[in-house]
Amino acid sequence: MKTTFTGPDAARFAARERVTDRPVLLVGFQKQSNLGLGYLASVLRAFGYRVIITDVTAAPEDLARIAATERPLLIGFSLIFQFYIRRYRAQVRALRAAGYDGHITMGGHFPSLNPAAALAEVPELDSVCQYEGELTLLDLADALSTGGDPRTVAGLIHAGEATPSCGGTRSLLHDLDDLPWPAREVEPKAILGQRAASLLASRGCARTCSFCSIHTFYRSAPGKVVRLRAPERVVEEMAYLHHDEKISVFLFQDDDFPIFGPNWKKWARRLIGEIQAAGLADRIAWKINCRADAVDPELLLEMKAAGLFLVYMGLESGDSGALDVLGKGVSAEQNLAAVRTLKRIGLRFEYGFMLLDPSSSFASIRANLDFLRKVTGDGSVAATFCRMLPYDGTPIKDRLVAEGRFRGDVCDPDYAFLDDRLDGFNADMNRLLNVSGWIHGTAALSPSLNWAWDEFAVLARFFPGLTGLESYRRGLARLTAAANRVVLGAMDTLASHHETGSTAPDEELMTETARDLNQRLLNLRNAFVFRHQDVILAGASLATRVQA
Repeated sequence: MKTTFTGPDAARFAARERVTDRPVLLVGFQKQSNLGLGYLASVLRAFGYRVIITDVTAAPEDLARIAATERPLLIGFSLIFQFYIRRYRAQVRALRAAGYDGHITMGGHFPSLNPAAALAEVPELDSVCQYEGELTLLDLADALSTGGDPRTVAGLIHAGEATPSCGGTRSLLHDLDDLPWPAREVEPKAILGQRAASLLASRGCARTCSFCSIHTFYRSAPGKVVRLRAPERVVEEMAYLHHDEKISVFLFQDDDFPIFGPNWKKWARRLIGEIQAAGLADRIAWKINCRADAVDPELLLEMKAAGLFLVYMGLESGDSGALDVLGKGVSAEQNLAAVRTLKRIGLRFEYGFMLLDPSSSFASIRANLDFLRKVTGDGSVAATFCRMLPYDGTPIKDRLVAEGRFRGDVCDPDYAFLDDRLDGFNADMNRLLNVSGWIHGTAALSPSLNWAWDEFAVLARFFPGLTGLESYRRGLARLTAAANRVVLGAMDTLASHHETGSTAPDEELMTETARDLNQRLLNLRNAFVFRHQDVILAGASLATRVQA
């Protein structure tokens, strides 16, 4: 396990004076693996600091109690989504009210791209940590522990200042393999007994979607926007996690997994070769995120043979005008072609989709619904969709502000539609999907269907010989197709209701249907798993046999 920081600056950091008798407290969402906090913690630990990682959902008084007991040198908050900032503010205020007077900083996309707003929302902060924070946080801890001036630390914007102090803006890390592997302190999620872990092969995104702050985040700091880890180092980490931590499912969290274009395809084939050389190809399953224009059937078949089982694509829209506004650089037909390719080669896929965006009309809604029917009509994936939100740091938010269409605030970014009737459609859509238990929420029907499909993909990967597996697949597909017909039909009816005044969808019927389909799904899934529980519980998966 790599626990050291390497590279050209390693000796300089190792020789620096520091006092490590007080811990660093890191706070962020931990219900799912938080690789950002993990990397911050591992770098600090590599240089002798004790690091405590706490979930931001803890009661404010509990967090304040930890701070009072541990007396941390520094507290760092990791903000993933900007609309949670007031929850973070409550935590920071509780810390100050309880008497903590040490340095508190906050990092993430929103604080990095709009530090003035972050400091205004949480005035109790001492600073904002901009962009990649591993070395910034280490420098800050070193300065604080030795009585140095934190204003000399590169990468910080301090309260009361609009720009970085004399430390300046910190460059992005040049070589990701210099970093120690991330700390992993959350019990891995299991999919039918197969333990899963998040992993990174790269950082940055070369695309320029107008609704996304990721590319803005990486382009706002000096340095190369996209950096790839060496395939050998990625597989070395996978092998360690597999053999020592019993991980068999790897969820790559790269914003855009490197498979697009000739150079990245060469990298991907090197990764495949390393997986095969390490003897992992038949023992693991892994998931990636990519765009439709990166779906190459030949390469993906090679990746599938090495364990790829799930592809997430940001399709976003089936309307050509909306795709232009969103800056996707792909067509609706390219999106459909990618879906057809994944179905043909037998790879499970999920997708992101925005039924509504600032350019929406009733015609575009219907185009999107027709597109979704083509994608989901066979029941291979549950229909899911949302409305585009204009986050800080995105080109589309800047455009909406310039047009006078931006509404709301940091926690509720919104915009005026071009057709006022769409405001009512959007409100009713959200209410209907929430009330009926269809798309939103962990117990909703569409997420439950997609989770069942994820389980199926894992079963097919690790237990391909299970009796009745194909029959189970057909049953899932029938249920999913039925659910998709209902929810997409309801959206069609709702659109007509707001456009022409026709009858609205039957909310009670929607709720009853969702409840019935959820129960049928539960019965189908539980019956199949129960029938094969001896095989699963006996650890007859490929991964478990390796451990034995």
